[in-house]
Amino acid sequence: MRHLIAPFVFALALAGANATASETAPKPAKPAPDAAKTAAAMPSIKPNLKLAALSSAPAAAAPAATPASAKSEDDAEVDLSVRIAEKLAELRAKQTLRAEETARARKANEARRRKEAEVAAAAAVVAAKPKNSTHWSYEGDTGPENWSKINTAWASCNTGNRQSPIDLRDGIKVDLEQIVFDYQPSSFNEIDNGHTVQVNVAGGNFLTVGGTTYELQQFHFHRPSEERVNGKGTEMVVHMVHKSYDGKTAVLAVLLERGAANPMIQTVWNNLPLEKLTTVTPSIVLDVNEILPARRDYFTYMGSLTEPPCTENVLWIVMKQPMTASPQQMALFSRLYPFNARPVQAGNGRMVKESQ
Repeated sequence: MRHLIAPFVFALALAGANATASETAPKPAKPAPDAAKTAAAMPSIKPNLKLAALSSAPAAAAPAATPASAKSEDDAEVDLSVRIAEKLAELRAKQTLRAEETARARKANEARRRKEAEVAAAAAVVAAKPKNSTHWSYEGDTGPENWSKINTAWASCNTGNRQSPIDLRDGIKVDLEQIVFDYQPSSFNEIDNGHTVQVNVAGGNFLTVGGTTYELQQFHFHRPSEERVNGKGTEMVVHMVHKSYDGKTAVLAVLLERGAANPMIQTVWNNLPLEKLTTVTPSIVLDVNEILPARRDYFTYMGSLTEPPCTENVLWIVMKQPMTASPQQMALFSRLYPFNARPVQAGNGRMVKESQ
């Protein structure tokens, strides 16, 4: 546009110069009316001057308009750059957030896997570690079926071949030698050990059978009887545990039926401890002869202890004739231990002898 305006202005200026030259050149004298015509023609020059002024004004103003346009374009470019920068920053922030979330999720998964591995390793250690618990019972998870799992020292409870009690049937009737009892009234103490009522007897009480003498250590009670005779048991039984001088064990079992009160049992009941796992030592004596039946016929076989650790190679002597205890005496024990008997174990072809 500026290239077009400049020649136009130059042309106007040239026309103005020619007009001036013609006005200043000598002319022949004219009559007065010609002066009037000249005066009338003067206004035609003024538009030319105005056009020259107008044509020259934009030429002067044009340089001032160019920086404003450039500034507007620069501002637009700046605004666009700012928006682009803001958008890029927003995208980078989102990418950073996603990366952080991914890293957190990865760390959480790694921590979970480590925790699972630690738990599995701990479980493996526990499974491999020998069990040392001494808590057992007659029912539930700590019952007879699981005794060998509670403590590795009790493995015989579930793997032994000569476990007790058994069902005494098909015994071989022979002339068994008589048992020699040498029991004396003795001092004693008793404890409710959490499994039964146990009476510990002072030394000096013996039985002799098969050429071996055994000393009475303690006796305790089970309800119902653990032994069966041809499939039939009794309401209670007394187990009298003996030891020989060379460490052998013999257990004498006396079955108990309802009937007359037993004086020895009543003495024991009279001195029961008030709390479990506490020992009472009465200042009286106890005569264990009062628990023995008049008839001395018996069954005998090789078995084990009937509670953990279920040690085998135990000589069992089961008296054929039951003794009696009163219903009240039976009821008192049932309040303490309604059930504390191990189930009958497999005979595994063991020989059972019985008196004829």
